[in-house]
Amino acid sequence: MRYKLRMKNKGFGEGEYFHIYNRGVEKRLIFMDDKDRWRFMTLLFVMQGDCVINQINRVVSLVEHRRLDNEIFEDILAMPYVELVSFCLMPNHFHFILKEMKEGGISKFMQRLLDAYTKYFNIRHERTGHLFGGRFQSVHIDTDEYLNHLSAYIHLNPWGLKEWRGKEIQYPWSSFMDYTGENRWDKFLNPSIVMDKFSGAEYKSFVEETPIKKLRDQLDSAYLID
Repeated sequence: MRYKLRMKNKGFGEGEYFHIYNRGVEKRLIFMDDKDRWRFMTLLFVMQGDCVINQINRVVSLVEHRRLDNEIFEDILAMPYVELVSFCLMPNHFHFILKEMKEGGISKFMQRLLDAYTKYFNIRHERTGHLFGGRFQSVHIDTDEYLNHLSAYIHLNPWGLKEWRGKEIQYPWSSFMDYTGENRWDKFLNPSIVMDKFSGAEYKSFVEETPIKKLRDQLDSAYLID
C-alpha cells in the first residue's frame, strides 16, 4: 500500500509532525568525521529552543559526555521551537521526524541549525559556499502507519553503509538504540508518539523484520533520499 502524503514543503502547523530531510550539495559529504557529527548533534539539540548559546565548544563536550542535566539545557527546553521524535545522520544527508511546537518553529529551527552548521563546517574545512542542496525538504505525516514505517525507514538508513549493514541498531548517529533501550538524550528526544504503540523489543522486531527495500516501496520514493 501507499500512504496518502501531502505535498513537499506544505505549510507547517503547530502540533503536527513532519519528515524533514536534506543532503549535501551535489550529494557531497556533510560529515567528515565524528567531530563534525558531534557538532551537528549539539546544534540539533541546542537549536530546539529560543535561547542564545555561548561557548558552544563547552556545550559540545557536555553533549558528547551526555551531561544533559546542566542548566544550559533547561533554558533551551523552556521555549521549544520543535520536538525531536527521531533522527539519523548519514555521510551526505540526514533525516528527522519533528513536531512543530510553536508557529513557524520548524522553519526557524532548521534555518538556525543549517546556518550554524554550515558556518562551522566551512571554517573548519576551509571551504566557502553552500553546504546543503537547497532548502530542506518536508513531508507532513498524516497517518500512524506512515509514521511507524517512516521511523523504521529512518532507523534502517545505515543499511546503506557496508560496515553497519545488519547492525543498524548499534549505529550511534541515529535514534534507533534510544527507541529500544535507554534514551541517551533525555528530553531532547521524545519518541513517545511511536513507542506508545510498541515495547522496545516489539519495535526492534518491527524494524528489523521489515526489509528496507519493502519500506522504500511502501513509502513513496519521491519523498525519500539516498
